Amino acid sequence: MTQLRTVQVLGGGSAGSSAHVRSLAAGLVARGVRVTVCAPAALDLAYDFSGAGALHVPVARRGDPASVAALRAACAGADVVHAHGLHAAVRTALALGGLRVPLVVTWHTRTEAEGPRGRLLRMLERRAVRAASVVLGATSELVDGARARGARDARLAPVGLPAPRPGAAGEENKSRAELGAVERPLLMAVGSLVPEQGYDTLLDAVAGWRDLDPAPLLTIAGEGRERARLQRRIEADDLPVRLIGRRDDISELLASADIAVLASRCEARSVLAQEALRLGVPLVATAVGALPELVGEGAELVPYGDAPALAEAVTGLLGDPARRARLVAAGRAQAATWPTEDETIAQVLCVYDELTERGRPLR
Repeated sequence: MTQLRTVQVLGGGSAGSSAHVRSLAAGLVARGVRVTVCAPAALDLAYDFSGAGALHVPVARRGDPASVAALRAACAGADVVHAHGLHAAVRTALALGGLRVPLVVTWHTRTEAEGPRGRLLRMLERRAVRAASVVLGATSELVDGARARGARDARLAPVGLPAPRPGAAGEENKSRAELGAVERPLLMAVGSLVPEQGYDTLLDAVAGWRDLDPAPLLTIAGEGRERARLQRRIEADDLPVRLIGRRDDISELLASADIAVLASRCEARSVLAQEALRLGVPLVATAVGALPELVGEGAELVPYGDAPALAEAVTGLLGDPARRARLVAAGRAQAATWPTEDETIAQVLCVYDELTERGRPLR
């Protein structure tokens, strides 16, 4: 029996999709699969696909002929190619043109947009899902969306991520000291500094708790094109907020927080939400996308864009330790229902088997 060879393709690589590919690569390699990961060089530095036993081929996110040709060369001879995210799926479909290689697309999340950009995104979504032999949606909402856009075969495939690493004794105190929150509540948000993450609403909500004594400190981990504008607003309004940039110790920082906050406009299987519930950190989040399905009773949910509701939920939890404890217990119980890494890898491998000579043909 010949060794199965799969190529995993990432574009810009959100935290969720990049962590999933790293987990998937390690699990497939452990099961005897040859794995190549095509992704920008910066993602290999951040997620160490090579360290998981995969061959990393640096391919820029661009859709220029040279990048597409590099992707096509990397996919030549593969049994299955698996693209993660919309842009990766579109470029991979283009690169595979004329090659009889099954394409699997995992749809991790959707970008909400209106006007010309929204129409372009919907067109790209249709192109991506129609090129795929199988579309795996991380949530039921994404599966329905793929089917509506013409997917031949769309299946629910919740993504199980690695459990957060337990911190060493005293690590939480060290993190709080570094962030400047030793004797004040610490709130934490994580995500790219882009409008879709709802940071303007979050900064509006800070006014609802800035007069508490002591005033909670909000830390935001992430980078993006909105950083300079957000920093100007924080300084102009003298808000107790710190932008701490991109970090590779998110789990440790999150474990030290009193509350995690997620103010996004659209979410699927949010990495922050999953880590917060697993770590026992109370979560306040917007009731958007698949978040209610993901967290169940394990988080305080508020409407998107409602700064007073967000502030009220945060201040209510800060002032009620018993309520925080109940939320933590509910969150851990909810997290126990999520798929494990092994279950996720086994499901993906079953799909690969269907699409190759190792199993029955898909069609």
